[in-house]
Parts: sequence; C-alpha cells; structure tokens
Amino acid sequence: MSTTLDTTTSDDLGVPAARRRSAELERQIRERPGRFRALTGDRPTGRLHLGHYFGTLHNRVRLQNLGVDMMVLVADYQVLTDRDVADRLAEHVEDLVLDYLAVGVDPDRATIFTHSAVPALNQLLLPFLSLVSVAELGRNPTVKDEIAHSSQSAVSGLMFTYPVHQAADILFCKAGLVPVGQDQLPHLEVARIVARRFNSRYGPVFPEPEALLSAAPLLLGTDGGKMSKSRGNAIALAATADETARMIRGARTDADRRITYDPVARPEVSSLVLLAALCLDRDPHEVAEEIGGRGASALKAVVTDAVNDHFAPIRARRAELALDRAHVRRVLRDGNERANSIAEDTLTEVREAMKALY
Repeated sequence: MSTTLDTTTSDDLGVPAARRRSAELERQIRERPGRFRALTGDRPTGRLHLGHYFGTLHNRVRLQNLGVDMMVLVADYQVLTDRDVADRLAEHVEDLVLDYLAVGVDPDRATIFTHSAVPALNQLLLPFLSLVSVAELGRNPTVKDEIAHSSQSAVSGLMFTYPVHQAADILFCKAGLVPVGQDQLPHLEVARIVARRFNSRYGPVFPEPEALLSAAPLLLGTDGGKMSKSRGNAIALAATADETARMIRGARTDADRRITYDPVARPEVSSLVLLAALCLDRDPHEVAEEIGGRGASALKAVVTDAVNDHFAPIRARRAELALDRAHVRRVLRDGNERANSIAEDTLTEVREAMKALY
C-alpha cells in the first residue's frame, strides 16, 4: 500500500490551515481510500464513554468502512506517563478492545495492537529523540498542559518524551493520516518534524503525517465539566440502561425552564440537547424546540430514551463479546503480529539509512 500523499509544502499546521487541508484530504479519501493508512488509538485507563464514541470511535469506523487502512493502538505503555503504576492494565486493555469491537471496529479491516507487544516500534524512540531538542519538548503546549494537570508529585521522563513516543507510533507504520482534535496538532507537528529531520539527515524513509481534523461535537460531563473517565462524569459505552438513566437524571442543567440550544450561554443544557440530537440523528435546535417549555425533566427523559435506544445494539454486542475473552486476546494477538511485521520492516529501513546494520 502506498503511503505517499499529496502534501502541502507549508509547515503551517495552524487550525485554519489544518481545517482546509482536512477538507481536501476527505475528498481524496472518498476518491481513493485504499491509498491511505491512518493511526489512532487510546490509553487503556478505563472503559470508553459516549464522548469517545461521538468524538473518535464513530469516525474510525467510518474511515474503516470507506476503505482506509486503520491502525488502532492500545497505548498501554503511555498509561505510565502520568501515574506511578498501571493498575488493572490487562483488564483495561481487554475492556478497550471490547469497546472497539462493539462499536464496529473490524479486526479483518483494522489492526488493533498494543505498545508493549511491538518492540521495534519502541526502539524507534531512541533515534527519534536525537532529532528534537529539550527546549522543543519543553515548549510543547500539550505537554505543558498535561504536566500542569498531572496527579503525580514529580513528572516522569516518559511524560516529557510523550510527543516523540507518539511520533514513533505514527511513523513506525508510515501512517499518512492521524485523526485528531485541534488540541493535538502540536503533538502531530513533532511527528512531522521528526520525519522531516530524519529524512534530511539519513535519507527518505518517512512520509510527513497529516492531521485529519475531527469535527467532533463537544459533549460535557454530567457535572458540566470536561467529560472524563477519571472524573466519574461520563456515561460508559458499557453502562446499563438503568445506569444511564441515573446519570442523566443527575446531570447539571440551569434554572431556565424553556429548553434552547445555545452552547455558549447554556452549555450544560445544550450538551444534553446535543447528545439527544446525535443519538437521534437530528438537528439540536429542532430537538430543543420540541421540548420547549417542558423543562429539564422532559429534556432528561428525551436524552435517556435516545441514548438507550441508540446504544442498545452496541451494548448487546459488547455483552456477547465479553463472554469470550479468548476471542479478544486472539484479536490482539493477530493485530500484534501484523504490527510487529510492519515495525520490523520499518526498523530495518531506519538502520539501513543510519548505516547501523552490522
């Protein structure tokens, strides 16, 4: 599969430029999806939630179904970036794979693999670190934000080198596309810098990956804050109908009885309206208008029914898959085998370019 893309000559990965380029990439994907490989993934720190589904998972399945070669990383090593130990890691890895399979990620068309099972990927981190300066890593806004919000008393070196490890994730398989939110553009720029500098120093090996900016809607947690696994304010994909109803009943709203969709002035109410609209595949303004003056209780009833109806088949499939954990492990074993083959080939190319084959 060719990973060569029609790339722009500008290094500008600012949001407006990235959005224009994403629109062009979407056009190219529709015309010739088989020429693209994309890398995406998650850290296994707990079950995925509705924000993940509408933010990334739905898009992964869309790209897979279009014919893009999807590489889906279970980033188990990166769990250690902001914690001292990786608690219940095996359980979280399997739960993550169950969520992937339940929403429609197809292991026959997507490669699901783990960091720790692909040594050649991680070995690329060493030469890649030589291509970036400490100052460049220190200026990375995403790293600075992660460090500021870390629960650790001292930040580990793994957190500091996180963007370069992500560059290895992307470049080991020569992924030309990386679906991201705009907050992840600085990380992707590190991968582009690493690819460019390696090619300049040692010879052409890597494509410069491009951002496929997500148009994902912003869903708030039930407490009105950022939806997060660790904050207990998110509805898990695996939640039961009763658990979902209970969380939505407790969701924060406001004192205005008339329901409107105004994300700026009424973020909590609007997030609930948007969640119902996404599940119903409708315009949020129409959903809000139908509820009108019936208040927050009516809104929450609409959201609960919409979520439970939309996710019922996904939850049923997940429950069925969970009965056969051996199948989950087979999916990972097969994905790890393919990822290892790709990584070994890339590492050989890197060593040849560096004249480090002895």
